[in-house]
Amino acid sequence: MKKNGKIFVITAPSGTGKTTIIRSILKKLPDVVYSISATTRGKRANEKDGVDYFFIDEAAFQQKISDHQFVEWEKVYDYYYGTPKFFVEKVISEGNSILLELEVKGALSIKKVFPQAIMIFLLPPSLEILEKRLRERKTESEEDFQKRIERAKMELSLKDKFDYFIVNNNLNTAILELKEVIEKITNKEMN
Repeated sequence: MKKNGKIFVITAPSGTGKTTIIRSILKKLPDVVYSISATTRGKRANEKDGVDYFFIDEAAFQQKISDHQFVEWEKVYDYYYGTPKFFVEKVISEGNSILLELEVKGALSIKKVFPQAIMIFLLPPSLEILEKRLRERKTESEEDFQKRIERAKMELSLKDKFDYFIVNNNLNTAILELKEVIEKITNKEMN
């Protein structure tokens, strides 16, 4: 009988390099499936339903919330985003591992539905370095910058609820460390 795949949940404060690290991991570990979220925002010209997102209208999304069909969900600005429970269950029941990229609170809510999920927190080397990285991006106003720093402090205060910590002091080292964690866990299960 085929064993269920693993659920890897990765989170990090904005500016830590999470997206870059995850993209690299998915190229290095093609057997790991990236979780597809559902959203109520409109589909962009280059996006495909069921590949980039599951695009649904707000009424359908709210019905799925009522029916507990999301592992986690939130409303960001004017749109809803959520992780469909069916997608996670389908991937792991087929024996594949899945990687979810979530903000901290969403990541912690996954553990309530899937207690076996492996929780990984990507950390900046320090809050000062994170502030420097965010400032160098020059993508937000001072007010938005301050909100990101306050949010990062809140997120970092929850890091002890995670199973693994990887400090992104050096991008290549962080990618290698994350790859080793995923391989160690998936290979241990196969033996």
